[in-house]
Amino acid sequence: MEKWVVSAKRADFKQIARRFGIDQVTARIIRNRDIIGEDAIEEYLHATLEQFHSPWKMKDMETGVSILQRKLKERKHIRVIGDYDIDGVFSAYILYSALRRCGGEVDYAIPHRIIDGYGLNARLVRQAREDGVDTILTCDNGIAAAEEIALAKDLGIDVVITDHHEVPYQEAADGTRQYQIPLADAVINPKQPDCTYPFSSLCGAAVAFKLVQALYEAMGIPEEEAFSFLEYAAFATIGDVMDLVGENRTLVKEGLKALNHTRNYGLRALAARNQIPMGTIKPYHVGFVLGPCINACGRLDTAERALRLLLAEDEYAAAAYAGELYDLNLSRKEMTEQGTQEAIALVEGSSLKQDKVLVVFLPDCHESLAGIIAGRIREQYNRPAFLLTKSADGVKGSGRSIEAYSMFEEMSKCKELFTKYGGHPMAAGLSLPEENVDVFRRRLNEYTSLTEDDLRGKIVIDVPMPLDYISKPLIEEFQLLEPFGKSNEKPVFADRNIRIMSLGVFGQKRNVCRMHIRSQGGTELEAVYFGQIDVFLSFLEEKYGTYALRQAMQGQEGDLYVSFLYYPEINVYNGRESLQVIVKNYC
Repeated sequence: MEKWVVSAKRADFKQIARRFGIDQVTARIIRNRDIIGEDAIEEYLHATLEQFHSPWKMKDMETGVSILQRKLKERKHIRVIGDYDIDGVFSAYILYSALRRCGGEVDYAIPHRIIDGYGLNARLVRQAREDGVDTILTCDNGIAAAEEIALAKDLGIDVVITDHHEVPYQEAADGTRQYQIPLADAVINPKQPDCTYPFSSLCGAAVAFKLVQALYEAMGIPEEEAFSFLEYAAFATIGDVMDLVGENRTLVKEGLKALNHTRNYGLRALAARNQIPMGTIKPYHVGFVLGPCINACGRLDTAERALRLLLAEDEYAAAAYAGELYDLNLSRKEMTEQGTQEAIALVEGSSLKQDKVLVVFLPDCHESLAGIIAGRIREQYNRPAFLLTKSADGVKGSGRSIEAYSMFEEMSKCKELFTKYGGHPMAAGLSLPEENVDVFRRRLNEYTSLTEDDLRGKIVIDVPMPLDYISKPLIEEFQLLEPFGKSNEKPVFADRNIRIMSLGVFGQKRNVCRMHIRSQGGTELEAVYFGQIDVFLSFLEEKYGTYALRQAMQGQEGDLYVSFLYYPEINVYNGRESLQVIVKNYC
């Protein structure tokens, strides 16, 4: 079980609450997110689009815009090359649509996950040359494609890179890093060490959005037209699991407002197919319902389907594309579940279970599912996990990490094993010869400095808040803290000695436990738990006995006492409101 830790960050919470007209609990949560100082708190609570940084601060922005202006004026053939995930698809949509608005001779290409692999490659470059392309504009890729860009230049093609991934580097004997930036005509990526842009954690679609902002300004197109792409940048920011801090948080906050009133036929149809009413879309729906449908076609078919969805010009075509994506995602879910079970069985039945960094090789797993399954393994064992599969030219794989382990940096320590690799601290992709699989596993575990404490994991409690303190105004105030996501997680509250008066298990898969509970102070309300229900019931039975559990399940004033990690909500049912808590964990 994870370790529960109460956040102990200090501040004058009374003063903060008084200054900003908020509850001290809200003030504590803001401090826990490391929002310090009146200006930072004001921006966090009330940020607007006016706080956005100027796109012109990004390295090579002026050069990139100048090149595109000239190519547009000369009617040169421009090709946008994206990628096959949410970020790649949405950034391609933004740039393709914007260049069309500018009257450009523009088309697009999306790499095929299995045929091409990630990002720009020699086949796509040569195909562009055959098609008479003058300029390649990359998005969500390119920073690690030095050879491919050199090929493009040799073939007489100009290249403008827009990307957000880590810049590859060589580490010298003295530990200094020599960054290897491709020799493109312009490289727009805030991760470059000499880029002066104040916020480096944008996703690829957000970088594309910034380019459009600058291009439209240079061409005299109204600013509000550039901001029409904000909803797509917000969708990609959530889908690519970027930190929801600083400019990202403002981007998502404002972008979600636009997304909930989108005029895009494709997004409206996809929401309808997933039974999500317009006006109710939250980060959860993007990350776990709509986003996976976009990703599914890139995994099992071609991501160009997702781009065609976004480009649909009427509701009938959009509905057809949305249905295709929905069905592909159903297939993806089934295949993912099967692969996850196989991976866990392999770990449990071998010496892999002793490793601090898990490298699981499933030769027959569909390579497009490697990242999802790696994420499931990481969740199961709370340790960095790589899932490798066989491909046409060796072994491919994806990794998902934990906060204490920078995946990209650790892989860089043994990069000679790979034919290709790249990624972030929390996620990575790689290709390598099959004979290097065991060496890769051994090296990662030899080099790692992870401790048992790192692997145990911990849950940080924002406020040990008695259930008696919950109120409707307080819950409504918490909306100021949204949108929630990575690095701006939904707050975690805790209370102890909560009595479970009664409980019941619901759902076709028995995956919902609804309880009537009473606090130490006598407050009674409903609680809902969506975790592993059978494990929870076994925990209660072992602690309090079969009779006590049966009493509670029969609604006979159970005598079960637990501590809960929770989040309070307002439940609306048949037009009536009531307070309830969503249980995150228990002990």
